[in-house]
Amino acid sequence: MAVKKEQAKGKSIENSKDSSATKPSKSEPQSPDWLTRQNVEAISQLEEAAREQRTSADRIADVIANFCGSMTFVWVHVIWFGLWIGYNVLPGVKHIDPFPFTFLTLVVSLEAIFLSTFILISQNHDTRISERRNHLDLQINLLTEQENTTMITMLRAIAEKVGVDLSNDPRVEVMSEEVQPHRLVQQIEQHEEEK
Repeated sequence: MAVKKEQAKGKSIENSKDSSATKPSKSEPQSPDWLTRQNVEAISQLEEAAREQRTSADRIADVIANFCGSMTFVWVHVIWFGLWIGYNVLPGVKHIDPFPFTFLTLVVSLEAIFLSTFILISQNHDTRISERRNHLDLQINLLTEQENTTMITMLRAIAEKVGVDLSNDPRVEVMSEEVQPHRLVQQIEQHEEEK
């Protein structure tokens, strides 16, 4: 009886080990959706880190630039200009800025100077983020190219071991060489000069 209990206990432990071994852990890929979710979260964390590194001036410039790019900004100005011009052309009312609205022109010109500066600051920040993303993309592409070259080399070795003749496909030899980025840049520049 005691032996049967020990055997049953042993089987339940083995079953629990087997079931835990087949269940993927949180760090193992579980589906394509899981992988893409991990990628989205990683990029989101990078973007959040970039946002946290902004200075207060950059944040203010972003808020102003975002407001300037909205329909609210347009409607505020339509109402403001309409009221200003309407009040200053009404007959029988003392005009604070009579036609040709010199003071309004001065205010709008000053506003344009400051708004263009805020927009340029915001665009500079966006450019820095874009350059960082491009650099990251380039590094990932180079790493992928190196991984692919390594896989082709490994596949060639496997093919040779099992006796597959690859001599009739010259692309295999070419594709197993690493791409030299500086040569590729030279080719692109040469092509652009020839246009």
